[in-house]
Amino acid sequence: MPQVAYLSLGSNVGDREHYLREAIARLAGAGTVVAVSSLYETEPVEFTDQAWFLNCAVAITTTMAPEQLMAAVLAIEQEMGRRRTLQKGPRMIDIDIVLFGDRVVREPGLTVPHPAMHQRRFVLEPLAEIAPEARHPVFKRSVLELLQALPAGQLVRKIRGE
Repeated sequence: MPQVAYLSLGSNVGDREHYLREAIARLAGAGTVVAVSSLYETEPVEFTDQAWFLNCAVAITTTMAPEQLMAAVLAIEQEMGRRRTLQKGPRMIDIDIVLFGDRVVREPGLTVPHPAMHQRRFVLEPLAEIAPEARHPVFKRSVLELLQALPAGQLVRKIRGE
Protein backbone atom coordinates (compact mmCIF):
# COMPACT_ATOMS: atom_id res chain seq x y z
CA MET A 1 0.00 0.00 0.00
CA PRO A 2 1.46 3.40 -0.94
CA GLN A 3 2.74 5.61 1.86
CA VAL A 4 3.40 9.34 1.81
CA ALA A 5 6.99 10.27 2.55
CA TYR A 6 8.20 13.82 3.06
CA LEU A 7 11.68 14.74 1.92
CA SER A 8 13.84 17.79 2.52
CA LEU A 9 16.11 18.80 -0.36
CA GLY A 10 18.98 21.26 -0.28
CA SER A 11 21.80 22.56 -2.47
CA ASN A 12 24.46 25.23 -1.96
CA VAL A 13 26.91 24.57 -4.81
CA GLY A 14 26.66 25.72 -8.42
CA ASP A 15 23.21 26.10 -9.99
CA ARG A 16 21.27 25.28 -6.83
CA GLU A 17 17.82 25.50 -8.40
CA HIS A 18 18.85 23.22 -11.28
CA TYR A 19 20.14 20.58 -8.86
CA LEU A 20 16.92 20.68 -6.83
CA ARG A 21 14.75 20.38 -9.93
CA GLU A 22 16.91 17.54 -11.27
CA ALA A 23 16.62 15.64 -7.98
CA ILE A 24 12.84 16.13 -7.91
CA ALA A 25 12.58 14.77 -11.46
CA ARG A 26 14.68 11.74 -10.50
CA LEU A 27 12.49 11.04 -7.48
CA ALA A 28 9.77 9.94 -9.91
CA GLY A 29 11.68 6.65 -10.10
CA ALA A 30 10.90 6.04 -6.43
CA GLY A 31 7.20 6.91 -6.52
CA THR A 32 4.89 9.75 -7.45
CA VAL A 33 5.81 13.31 -6.50
CA VAL A 34 2.53 14.77 -5.23
CA ALA A 35 3.66 18.14 -3.84
CA VAL A 36 6.68 20.44 -4.01
CA SER A 37 7.09 23.49 -1.80
CA SER A 38 8.33 26.87 -2.84
CA LEU A 39 12.08 27.39 -2.89
CA TYR A 40 13.63 28.91 0.21
CA GLU A 41 17.06 30.45 0.64
CA THR A 42 18.50 29.51 4.01
CA GLU A 43 21.59 30.28 5.96
CA PRO A 44 23.81 27.29 6.76
CA VAL A 45 23.71 25.79 10.25
CA GLU A 46 26.35 23.89 12.20
CA PHE A 47 29.11 24.38 9.58
CA THR A 48 28.41 28.04 8.81
CA ASP A 49 31.45 28.98 6.69
CA GLN A 50 29.82 28.09 3.39
CA ALA A 51 27.34 29.45 0.84
CA TRP A 52 23.66 29.76 1.63
CA PHE A 53 21.40 26.87 0.67
CA LEU A 54 18.37 26.64 -1.53
CA ASN A 55 15.87 24.26 0.10
CA CYS A 56 12.47 22.79 -0.60
CA ALA A 57 10.21 20.03 0.66
CA VAL A 58 8.71 17.27 -1.45
CA ALA A 59 5.85 14.86 -0.77
CA ILE A 60 6.09 11.52 -2.56
CA THR A 61 3.78 8.52 -2.51
CA THR A 62 5.72 5.30 -2.71
CA THR A 63 5.27 1.57 -2.34
CA MET A 64 8.90 1.26 -1.23
CA ALA A 65 9.86 0.46 2.34
CA PRO A 66 11.74 3.27 4.12
CA GLU A 67 15.06 1.46 3.64
CA GLN A 68 14.39 1.09 -0.09
CA LEU A 69 13.51 4.76 -0.41
CA MET A 70 16.72 5.67 1.43
CA ALA A 71 18.72 3.54 -1.01
CA ALA A 72 16.99 5.27 -3.93
CA VAL A 73 17.70 8.72 -2.44
CA LEU A 74 21.39 7.89 -1.90
CA ALA A 75 21.61 6.59 -5.49
CA ILE A 76 20.13 9.85 -6.81
CA GLU A 77 22.66 11.88 -4.81
CA GLN A 78 25.52 9.75 -6.09
CA GLU A 79 24.31 9.79 -9.72
CA MET A 80 24.12 13.57 -9.52
CA GLY A 81 27.75 13.70 -8.40
CA ARG A 82 27.51 14.16 -4.65
CA ARG A 83 30.69 13.24 -2.80
CA ARG A 84 30.62 13.17 0.98
CA THR A 85 33.99 14.77 1.75
CA LEU A 86 33.14 17.17 4.60
CA GLN A 87 30.33 16.40 7.02
CA LYS A 88 27.72 19.20 6.91
CA GLY A 89 29.86 20.89 4.25
CA PRO A 90 28.96 22.28 0.83
CA ARG A 91 26.94 19.97 -1.39
CA MET A 92 25.32 20.08 -4.78
CA ILE A 93 22.41 17.97 -3.56
CA ASP A 94 21.23 16.68 -0.20
CA ILE A 95 18.04 14.67 0.18
CA ASP A 96 16.74 13.65 3.61
CA ILE A 97 13.70 11.56 4.47
CA VAL A 98 12.07 13.57 7.25
CA LEU A 99 8.78 11.69 7.65
CA PHE A 100 7.51 8.39 6.26
CA GLY A 101 3.81 8.04 7.00
CA ASP A 102 3.49 7.44 10.73
CA ARG A 103 6.50 5.11 10.79
CA VAL A 104 9.35 5.29 13.28
CA VAL A 105 12.53 3.72 11.91
CA ARG A 106 15.82 3.35 13.75
CA GLU A 107 18.22 1.39 11.55
CA PRO A 108 21.91 1.84 10.79
CA GLY A 109 22.02 4.65 8.24
CA LEU A 110 18.34 5.59 8.58
CA THR A 111 16.40 7.32 11.33
CA VAL A 112 12.83 8.41 10.60
CA PRO A 113 11.51 10.87 11.60
CA HIS A 114 14.71 12.74 10.88
CA PRO A 115 16.27 13.22 14.32
CA ALA A 116 16.88 16.97 13.93
CA MET A 117 13.88 18.01 11.84
CA HIS A 118 12.10 19.62 14.79
CA GLN A 119 15.09 21.96 15.31
CA ARG A 120 15.54 23.05 11.71
CA ARG A 121 13.61 25.97 10.30
CA PHE A 122 15.03 25.18 6.82
CA VAL A 123 13.17 21.83 6.99
CA LEU A 124 9.99 22.90 8.78
CA GLU A 125 9.20 26.10 6.85
CA PRO A 126 9.00 24.43 3.40
CA LEU A 127 7.37 21.33 4.87
CA ALA A 128 4.69 23.42 6.63
CA GLU A 129 3.82 24.92 3.25
CA ILE A 130 2.87 21.54 1.74
CA ALA A 131 1.96 19.49 4.84
CA PRO A 132 1.18 21.69 7.86
CA GLU A 133 -0.94 18.98 9.50
CA ALA A 134 1.51 16.09 8.95
CA ARG A 135 2.24 14.68 12.39
CA HIS A 136 5.56 13.81 13.95
CA PRO A 137 4.96 10.24 15.18
CA VAL A 138 7.23 10.61 18.21
CA PHE A 139 6.39 14.14 19.40
CA LYS A 140 2.71 13.84 18.40
CA ARG A 141 2.74 17.39 17.06
CA SER A 142 2.00 18.73 13.60
CA VAL A 143 4.69 20.20 11.39
CA LEU A 144 3.07 23.61 11.85
CA GLU A 145 3.15 23.23 15.65
CA LEU A 146 6.84 22.25 15.50
CA LEU A 147 7.58 25.28 13.32
CA GLN A 148 5.71 27.65 15.64
CA ALA A 149 7.63 26.26 18.63
CA LEU A 150 11.05 27.12 17.15
CA PRO A 151 12.94 29.98 18.78
CA ALA A 152 13.95 32.92 16.63
CA GLY A 153 17.08 32.24 14.70
CA GLN A 154 18.04 30.76 11.39
CA LEU A 155 17.12 32.95 8.44
CA VAL A 156 14.79 31.34 5.92
CA ARG A 157 13.28 33.37 3.10
CA LYS A 158 10.90 32.26 0.40
CA ILE A 159 12.30 33.14 -2.99
CA ARG A 160 9.96 31.44 -5.44
CA GLY A 161 6.58 29.79 -5.20
CA GLU A 162 5.69 26.69 -7.18
